[in-house]
Amino acid sequence: MSPSEQPLKSTPDSSSANSILASIIIPTYNGSRRIGHCLDALRTQVAGRDIEIIVVDDGSTDDTAVVVTAYPEIRLITQANAGPAAARNRGAAVSRGKILFFTDDDCVPMPDWIDAMLAPFQDSQVVGAKGIYRTHQRSLAARFVQMEYEDKYRLMANLPNIDFIDTYSAGFLRDRFLEMNGYDTSFPVACAEDVELSYRMSSRGWLMKFVPQAIVYHTHPATFSSYLKKKYKFAFWRILAVRKNPAKGVKDSHTPQIMKLQLLFVPFLILSIFFDLLTGWRIHLSVIVVLAFLGSTLPFALRALKKDPLLGVLSPFLLAARSCAQMLGVGAGMAYVARHSRTQVVDAR
Repeated sequence: MSPSEQPLKSTPDSSSANSILASIIIPTYNGSRRIGHCLDALRTQVAGRDIEIIVVDDGSTDDTAVVVTAYPEIRLITQANAGPAAARNRGAAVSRGKILFFTDDDCVPMPDWIDAMLAPFQDSQVVGAKGIYRTHQRSLAARFVQMEYEDKYRLMANLPNIDFIDTYSAGFLRDRFLEMNGYDTSFPVACAEDVELSYRMSSRGWLMKFVPQAIVYHTHPATFSSYLKKKYKFAFWRILAVRKNPAKGVKDSHTPQIMKLQLLFVPFLILSIFFDLLTGWRIHLSVIVVLAFLGSTLPFALRALKKDPLLGVLSPFLLAARSCAQMLGVGAGMAYVARHSRTQVVDAR
């Protein structure tokens, strides 16, 4: 039985499950320096309301527990380090709310975040909801990351329902979350386990909504090296999520189709360079590939140009670097999935 199939049940601590309106769950690992900002933003929103805040300390070795216990109204759950998916599942198991909200310890929700997240659940058919990121950062890399997110939000805003809910601003009906056995704990890092759960929910035809009014502020990668490392990691683990939900490899509500086409830039460019060297044609195929890629970046670059001229000018180069990092992540992810698939076959024998 795979981790995503393991039954996720309420623990004795949650015998009064569904006795309050909502539970906010925050997993943390060595988050003593950042989680206080998140808790300060949330405690004022839950004051006097039928809503609880649960922090799951995932085996921290710093003073995270000391910081959290300074907030007597917040429930602190501690566990041996097991990863963010397991920590979120633990919080869900002990929760008492009809609705589960998730955010991260490096996020600072806006004062109306809870109200915005509650709004879609007034429709009894809605099972999940997703908010958005913003940032106060002014570094060029962080501005590019924000622009990239906003491009995805633009796509989602035009859809009647979504199939992609990130944990930084997420909401689910508790009963449905438990029915799906929560997040798949085979994802050992905070990457793509949220994608995989939303894919599974979508496959059941459940209704999930995009809520652009539900805003959390976040610290994005401040350098391009850290940004590209993150894109590599996301691409790597997305392969596992897609392997478990193959239909979503074709299209989902969060990923612009042009981004998938741009992934082919790296292998096509390499092949075209070899072709040019072997044939010696006067018209270089590699030049055509580069021009086609630049053409594919124009819509994003023009939108960026209106908001941030410097980013607009640099966008084609940054998108090319992103494609390289993602292609490397996809390749490594495919190798990882293939290796583990062989291991499972051997174990089954």
